Amino acid sequence: MLKWFSISGIMTEAKRVRWPKQKELLKDTATVISVVSLFAVFFVLAQVLITFFVTAIGV
Repeated sequence: MLKWFSISGIMTEAKRVRWPKQKELLKDTATVISVVSLFAVFFVLAQVLITFFVTAIGV
């Protein structure tokens, strides 16, 4: 079995990870939610406009 694939190896690697602080985590979460919301609004508006134009030309 490989040395790095052991419980002690996993624990050592987990201690090396830089976990985000709560303030940083909340900021990043807010950024993700806002970008996803903007994309959702964009795609809904695009769908509405495409449906309107397709209906207007009689397809």
